[in-house]
Amino acid sequence: MGGKLFKPNYAIFIRLYSLILPKIFVKVGSKNKLKRFRENETFQNVFQPTREEVVGDLMPLKGKWNSDFFKNDNPLVLELGCGKGEYSVGLAERYPDKNFIGIDIKGARFWRGAKTAVENGLHNVAFVRTQIELINHIFAEGEVDEIWITFPDPQIKYKRTKHRMTNSEFLKLYKKILKKDGVVNLKTDSEFMHGYTLGLLHGEGHEVLYANHNVYKNEGSPEVVTSIQTFYEKQYLEINKAITYIRFKIKD
Repeated sequence: MGGKLFKPNYAIFIRLYSLILPKIFVKVGSKNKLKRFRENETFQNVFQPTREEVVGDLMPLKGKWNSDFFKNDNPLVLELGCGKGEYSVGLAERYPDKNFIGIDIKGARFWRGAKTAVENGLHNVAFVRTQIELINHIFAEGEVDEIWITFPDPQIKYKRTKHRMTNSEFLKLYKKILKKDGVVNLKTDSEFMHGYTLGLLHGEGHEVLYANHNVYKNEGSPEVVTSIQTFYEKQYLEINKAITYIRFKIKD
C-alpha cells in the first residue's frame, strides 16, 4: 500500500517566512546603509559632524560656506529635510549661479543625491548630516539667502506640534540664519500642513508672498516649483493628489 499523501501546512510556511524574511531584509538594508555611510565619507560634498562638534560650534565652515567651500559669493540656499537630495540636486542643476546645501539627519538617504552630484560634476551642491534644530550651529547669522522645505512630515497629532517644521520656534530659528530679505518655501502634499502654515503665518504677521493649494492645476505657478519633482511627488501626481506651495518672509 502506498503511503499517505503529504499535505503541506501552508500556515507554518507563511509563519516561517514572516519570521525569516524581515530579518533578511533588515540584514541587507543594514549592509546597504553601512556601504552608503562609508561612501559618504569619500565624498567631498558631504559633511557628517558629530552632535558634540555641532553644538560645540566646531564647524569650521560656519559663516564661511561660500568663501571656503563653494569658492564664490553666490546666493546660499538650504533644503531642510532633504531626504534623497533630489530637490537639492535638481535646483543645483537648474541654477548653477546659486549654491545649495541639503540638510538631513539620515545620511543613507541623501547618499543618492550626493553621489548623483559627484557623478554629474555638480560643484554647487553639498549635504550636511545633522538635525534641523541645530542649523544655527552650522550657519552664521544672515548667511543664508533662501530655505526650501519639501514634503516634510506634517506631524498631524497635536502633541507633535513642536516637531512641525513651520512652527513658531522653527521660524525663529530660520530667521536667525536668513539674510534680511531671505525667503522660505514650503512645498507639500499635506493639506493640513499647508493650512496650518498659512494660518500661523497670517496670525503672526509674517509676509506671505505666494500661496497655491494646487500648483499643477492652477496657471501661473512658479516654474521652480513645478519643474522639479521628487520620486514620491511623481507618485502623488499619478493619483491626482494636490501639491501645495507657500513662499513667505519671516517678520523681524
